[in-house]
Amino acid sequence: METVQFKNKVIIDKDSQIPYYYQLKKLIIEEIDSGHWKPGQKIIPEIKICEIFDISRTVVRQTYQELVNEGYLIKKKAKGTFVAEPKISENIVQSLMGFYEDMSARGFKVENKVLKQEVVPATEKVAKELNLKKGASVIAIKRLRKLNNEPILIDTAFLPYELCPDLLDVDLTNQSLYAYLEKKHNIKIDRGRRYISAATAGTDEAKLLEIKKGSPLVLIESISYLKDGKAIEYYNALHRGDRTRLVIELKRVMKTDEIKNIPVDSTISGLLIISNQDK
Repeated sequence: METVQFKNKVIIDKDSQIPYYYQLKKLIIEEIDSGHWKPGQKIIPEIKICEIFDISRTVVRQTYQELVNEGYLIKKKAKGTFVAEPKISENIVQSLMGFYEDMSARGFKVENKVLKQEVVPATEKVAKELNLKKGASVIAIKRLRKLNNEPILIDTAFLPYELCPDLLDVDLTNQSLYAYLEKKHNIKIDRGRRYISAATAGTDEAKLLEIKKGSPLVLIESISYLKDGKAIEYYNALHRGDRTRLVIELKRVMKTDEIKNIPVDSTISGLLIISNQDK
């Protein structure tokens, strides 16, 4: 693929107090945000950038690395540095939609590869979240989710078996689990609670998501509830960190006394500090 070029003649102001790396970074971001540099295109080699702007290799290396860290660029071993694909935004607070519904509404081609769909005994964790006895029968559905043929996340959902035993025989390759529950069983998800944390890809996750072992992942755990407060689903999802951006709606709390009145599952985000005793 042809290496990108700057659209217009650009310079770095050597008399400015703004660091060289920051000026270069802004120039590159402008090219990407404007659409002039497109995802998948190869970036100008570091040594060439040094020549164009008469700056040191250290400055260019710092710039490229920051842009990689921020998701604008991606490095490919033995191939060079490329413009990264834009991250996929997920609304995790504003609306309680299933992944299939959310992404289909945005025009993505969504594919679910079902890796497991069977009855299993509830572990202590699953039983706690679904308010069941440990060992109770639950339906476990593990799926690899793809957008436009690119693997994006792996999720595993657990639902009480007695609620909808026929779910074992439903083909979820090209349909939403939430839509099925609502249409066939009149089971309507009313609210949910989600927890977000960092994780890294193990051997199995790396293979399925087509990334390197140890790559950053975003772990989202969720419990969904019916209107009467009954827990209907617990799931955990591992999202590729390089392709995922989470959108969170915030509301400013004006007085510290108001914090204690914020419900945990409200649309106001809070920070949960986990102590060693909680782990």
